[in-house]
Amino acid sequence: MTTSNESTSVKEERVDTLVRGTALNGKVRVFAVRTTHLVDELQHRHQTYPTATAALGRTVTAAAMMGAMMKGEEKLTVQVKGEGPLGQIVADANAKGEVRGYVTHPQVHLASNNQGKLDVAGAVGRDGFIHVTKDLGLKEPYRGSSPIISGELGEDFTYYFATSEQTPSAVGLGVLVDVDNTVIHAGGFIIQLLPGLSDEEIGKIEQSLSALPPITSLLSQGLELEEMLSWVVDDVQIMEHMPIVFRCQCSQERVEQTLISLGKQELQAIIEEEGQAEVMCHFCNEAYTFNREKLQELVAQVNK
Repeated sequence: MTTSNESTSVKEERVDTLVRGTALNGKVRVFAVRTTHLVDELQHRHQTYPTATAALGRTVTAAAMMGAMMKGEEKLTVQVKGEGPLGQIVADANAKGEVRGYVTHPQVHLASNNQGKLDVAGAVGRDGFIHVTKDLGLKEPYRGSSPIISGELGEDFTYYFATSEQTPSAVGLGVLVDVDNTVIHAGGFIIQLLPGLSDEEIGKIEQSLSALPPITSLLSQGLELEEMLSWVVDDVQIMEHMPIVFRCQCSQERVEQTLISLGKQELQAIIEEEGQAEVMCHFCNEAYTFNREKLQELVAQVNK
């Protein structure tokens, strides 16, 4: 899906929501999500420029839907590692609708592409890989990966599902950024084809996808997520609505444990050379500051 950099003064004022369901008598699995507030929060936290906002937004939107495919305490991490100027894009999501993400170089913005859209592919790069790590509560996490084939990310996640998870899918992602860098609309869908579909049904879905307007255009028209899915496939049955929220797992206690794990020698060196320590969370940009006295307390806790 393409991303527009058109401007509008009307901002979406809805709670971010994900829907999950089936279509065509259970022969198709469908997901759709609105992530406007999530992506806008990430833009403010990381001060991303428009092209970086679009790339990060598309990635966390895909991750949110992939998280909805999990259950219980399961969670996953998506890494987009292209050779473009953005560096790495990372998104975490879980089965509860909690999502976070960051990009290595948030202040990246490129000239519009030849379609007048934000040049996400140029920023991500057209060479590289998508890596997905799933924590399913087993001894070893599941790891899958696939090459980046376009850098637009919708096509790249489509290719990931086909090659790494052997599930024919169509992934649509879109982010619309205003002139002041805030996010007007963000969202996406995943359509997964299950066994039992006829060639005629598959052909009809492909035809609908080829005629589908950009995701942000559909959201701008005020379409509900169910209506957006119905553009692509018939007989949509929604099984679940789930809120999508930004949530980071960092905390003072976790950062303290990270510092303690450095060991006495390293902590003592920080005290002597710097007199304090500041730890910044990549995902939420929160800063945790430890003065000399606090660092000495942590030294005393090493190997307790």
